[in-house]
Amino acid sequence: MSEKDENITNNEEMMEETQENENQKPSSEKKNQKRWYIVHTYSGYENKVKSNLEKRIEYMNMADKIFRVEVPQKTITQIKGGRKQEKEEKIFPGYVLVEMIMDEDSWYVVRHTAGVTKFVGSAKKPIPAKESEIKKIIHRSTAQTQKVEMDVKVGEKVRIISGPFAEFVGDITEVYPDKAKLRAMVSIFGRETPVELEYKQIQKL
Repeated sequence: MSEKDENITNNEEMMEETQENENQKPSSEKKNQKRWYIVHTYSGYENKVKSNLEKRIEYMNMADKIFRVEVPQKTITQIKGGRKQEKEEKIFPGYVLVEMIMDEDSWYVVRHTAGVTKFVGSAKKPIPAKESEIKKIIHRSTAQTQKVEMDVKVGEKVRIISGPFAEFVGDITEVYPDKAKLRAMVSIFGRETPVELEYKQIQKL
C-alpha cells in the first residue's frame, strides 16, 4: 500500500462519517461551548475553503462564534537532480478543521461556504471531534519532522557526504522511500560492505 493510500485509509478511520440530510440543521448545543468540528471539502479545495470561510467570518461578523480554521500540513523536502525543493503536503486531504460554537447561524456560515460538502457527523447534527485527537493533529502539523524524497534507484552510485562513511562511494542495492533510507554496498578496506544510509547523508553521482 502506498503512503498516499495509507494516509487516505487512516483519514477514513479517524474521520468516519455518515450521510447527513442536506437540509437538516444542527440540534442546539450547549451555549457558548467552543468545540472543533471536521468539515469535508472537494478534493484540492482545502486551502480555498479556509480562505473563503475566513472571509465569510469577517464579512458576516461571526468571529465570536467561529474562531479558527485549520488545514493541517507537513513539509516535505524533495531532492531531484541534486536540487533541494520544499513543498507542503496535506495531512488529511479533503478535510478542514473548524473551531466554533455550533448553532444555526454558525452552521449556516460554514456549511454554505464554497467548496464545503458536509460536516462530519450523524444524520441529525455535526459531531464535535475529540479534543485529544485535534491536539495530536495540530501537533503533527506544527512539529512534523521533514520527510525527504529523493529520486534514487537500485544500481545507481552515490557519494556519502556525512556520517562515519563520509567521502566513500557506494552502489545502491535497496531503496526504502517510506523511510527516506537506502542500502548501498561500499568498499571498505577492499571488502564490499552493506551500509544503510539516510537520504540526507548521500549525494547522487
